Amino acid sequence: MKFAVVKFPGSNCDQDCFNALKNVLRQEVRYVWHKENSLGPDETIILPGGFSYGDYLRCGAIARFSPVMKAVKEAAERGQIILGVCNGFQILCEAGLLPGALIRNRNLHFVCEHVKIRVETVHSVFTSAYITGHTLNIPVAHGEGCYIAEPDVIQQLENNGQVLFRYVDETGRQKPDSSPNGSTNNIAGIRNQAGNVLGMMPHPERACEALLGSEDGRGVFESIINGNKNFCREQAS
Repeated sequence: MKFAVVKFPGSNCDQDCFNALKNVLRQEVRYVWHKENSLGPDETIILPGGFSYGDYLRCGAIARFSPVMKAVKEAAERGQIILGVCNGFQILCEAGLLPGALIRNRNLHFVCEHVKIRVETVHSVFTSAYITGHTLNIPVAHGEGCYIAEPDVIQQLENNGQVLFRYVDETGRQKPDSSPNGSTNNIAGIRNQAGNVLGMMPHPERACEALLGSEDGRGVFESIINGNKNFCREQAS
């Protein structure tokens, strides 16, 4: 499977994504500079974390105007898989590929720690390798990770099963204080209605090796890889 990791000025998690895909999961992967204006039709696209354009103005607000984002939007419309992590999630919201917005953490402090997130559904290309209700140990590192949206949008996300990950406590229960940022309904990751675009604040690429403290993030990438293989088999039959 082919992956494309987009690099914006200020990206600092692109190498983590590249390492997880190439050296851990043994996938074909390349970097794509933000000034490029095309993406392969068979590539899965990763928008990594970091501080694109220094987070000036608003997180992700400037990156949405990068030349590559036109290609990202076209890829989304074609049904290609797109994963935005942390700042990548913010960019997807700013670009209108996902609803809602990410604002300052509830405590107004930057948080950098491992948190617990619960898999809300396995019926997606991003979570099929997991078990519904399984609790994952995944790191976060953000200052603007509080997800908000209009009440009707939140309701739609919940009703459609678009909330894939939710912050929980050690026992897997959803509590207000189990969220590191104050996100509405403890939302940690959502997909679009078509199901091919995921934005999440926790960093699965930093939880792919036991040496780093957790391998729980591998399932996100394994789900994508296995889902693509199944898709290819269906197309060939």
